[in-house]
Amino acid sequence: MRILIAESLTPGAVKLLKQQPGWEVIISNPKEYTQHLAGADALIVRSAVTVDKAVLAAAPNLRVIGRAGVGVDNVDLPSATAAGILVMNTPGGNAVSVAEHALALMLSLARSIPNASASVKSGKWEKRKFLGTELRAKTLGVIGLGSIGREVVKRAAAFEMNIIAHDPYVHSQTAKDVGVAMVDLPTLYAESDYITLHTALTPESFQLLSREAFSKMKKGVRIVNCARGELIDQAALAEALASGQVGGAALDVFESEPPSPNDPLLAIESLVATPHIGGSTEEAQETVGMRIAQQVVEYLQSGAALHAVNLPALTPEQYKTLGPYGKLAERLGSFASYISTGNPKAVRLVYFGKIAEFNTHLVRNAGLAGVLQRSLARKANSINAMQIAGDRGLTVAERHEKRAAHIDSVRLDLETDTGVVTVEGAVVMDQPRLVQIDGTHCEATLEGNLTFVESEDVPGVIGYIGGVFGKSGVNIATFSLGRKESGREAISVIQTDHPVPDKVLAELLKNPAVKVARPVKFNGEP
Repeated sequence: MRILIAESLTPGAVKLLKQQPGWEVIISNPKEYTQHLAGADALIVRSAVTVDKAVLAAAPNLRVIGRAGVGVDNVDLPSATAAGILVMNTPGGNAVSVAEHALALMLSLARSIPNASASVKSGKWEKRKFLGTELRAKTLGVIGLGSIGREVVKRAAAFEMNIIAHDPYVHSQTAKDVGVAMVDLPTLYAESDYITLHTALTPESFQLLSREAFSKMKKGVRIVNCARGELIDQAALAEALASGQVGGAALDVFESEPPSPNDPLLAIESLVATPHIGGSTEEAQETVGMRIAQQVVEYLQSGAALHAVNLPALTPEQYKTLGPYGKLAERLGSFASYISTGNPKAVRLVYFGKIAEFNTHLVRNAGLAGVLQRSLARKANSINAMQIAGDRGLTVAERHEKRAAHIDSVRLDLETDTGVVTVEGAVVMDQPRLVQIDGTHCEATLEGNLTFVESEDVPGVIGYIGGVFGKSGVNIATFSLGRKESGREAISVIQTDHPVPDKVLAELLKNPAVKVARPVKFNGEP
């Protein structure tokens, strides 16, 4: 396993990665890391490296991208997803550091600390010029109540500020729990003395603070941005600062970083600027570095995807429960794809028993990936399966059956232009196991070298199959037989020590009673 670290990472995180048996850890930098992409299984970045299509194309073995931080706008998510590469981040790892910086910027605006410091250092003593204001009793409008926004609320409350918030993705009860009132944006603009931004950059939030937004705010409002520079129309902000509509602004982030020295915004005295250092504390760097290293180790060793941004989110406990069923669904999908004929049209999954109580998107994606893997040159996995299915016009559906009497199992229907194949399986001793094919009981392991045989239910067929294998030097490990209700047909799933050659399958079909003889291969197995 090769791990490529493209930007600085805390020593403890590097040590953790190097401790993994058989792992090669390459420590590089933003200027030179591309020369190591070819063999990389994992890529760890911060914010200086942009992971675009060219980077992804140069890393054919890449399985995971770890972003040591919150924002992932430096990663081409659609392209990574299409390539089947997991992208994960570390939300909340630097929340306290960014929140403290936001409060520091508010205090800097309230007391003109940067300008007062510069004045004293230049030999002046301008006490009257730097008359400040208190934060106490001022109204703070928080846009975005994620982990950072909530930490800001805690600290602003200690300054006895009146706090209101806006976040369309947060339940009102969550806001109540942290002690803030939820309001719409026009209300927040109209009532706030300070506005601080802690929301993600999306098409809806791009240049959220525009000329129109500034016009709706209190005259003299003060703006703090420690989130993303693109949330503010900087030209409009410069105009609002110049006119006094905005009394001051403190920016840790800019539309373009670093900003041009000739940017007129930087010449405005009422602007406080810092070089994107909100999360740059020793504590935060240690936290996000260790978290991303732990997450990468967990994913590569067990498949648990903590804080994935392009895969359904699961807690470690949920993954522990659903992980074996994801493997089961993937094996069922592969099995169905090998025993079916025709072009796939639809995949339907039904969940029975306790598993039906869970969010099964991960299991669905795994089953779909199993179906797709056989017919694709590129890899299909739980990350890109839904995207590939959409591109191919494949219909996907799932249903939950919470019948207590039924065993915990997964049923997968693969519909093609020639018919429907149904397979059902369960997890036995944490391993995937087939239990039914087209409604006929046939219990078999779902691993190794399998051969599916469909035949007439007449004397001598099993002996014939065993004879062909024996003469060909193919050793049978297990032989599972199922008899259809009609009593005239039978199905067999045969596990062998080695793959069955095509000439042996052809020999089986020479017997008129043998109608189908096909190998079944699983992803990652020869």
